[in-house]
Amino acid sequence: MPGERADERADLVERLRARVDDDRALGAIERVPRHAFVPAAQRAAAYEDRPLPIGDGETISAPHMVAIMLADLDLSAGDRVLEIGTGCGYHAAATAELVGPENVYSVEYHADLAERARETLAATGYGAISVRHGDGHDGWAAHAPYDPAYLTCAADAIPDAVRKQVREGGIVLAPIGRGVQRLIRAEKTSEGWTESDRGGVRFVEMHG
Repeated sequence: MPGERADERADLVERLRARVDDDRALGAIERVPRHAFVPAAQRAAAYEDRPLPIGDGETISAPHMVAIMLADLDLSAGDRVLEIGTGCGYHAAATAELVGPENVYSVEYHADLAERARETLAATGYGAISVRHGDGHDGWAAHAPYDPAYLTCAADAIPDAVRKQVREGGIVLAPIGRGVQRLIRAEKTSEGWTESDRGGVRFVEMHG
């Protein structure tokens, strides 16, 4: 399955180069078989650069948004990463391409999505990614501290627990706002947090 439709992924990456200037992030997008993470009815559109429905009112993010977030996190091999909002597991798989599957910890609010993501991740070679069913507002303290954390759902604010679970010098990347959303990059320093606005985005809203 991972090797299927490789030409379509290569074509997708060439289209994304106009929006994402990061070879490592684009390489991750090219290696992950997006079609394996979407429902059968959506697979013909898997390599279009747009969100697709995956059930429970949730979506798989557009490939360009996943690539932009990967680039902005500036991930290195071995980084321990917290993801809030597993969804179908696609974004976690792309992250795993850069840090290693054993270093990705993901929390999903919907139990059925969490279980399907585990199955898909195992089937596509990313079974070492850890997926927990729970409320993302709580993060996942058992594996903290994290180097970066990111949200794939829009929150009113970065959850306090997630902030606490990121190490000093670490980053949180999150869509913030209801209706009008902005992608916020927050860096934890010895004196607190510095934040920057990365622009307008559109994500499903966070549950819990």
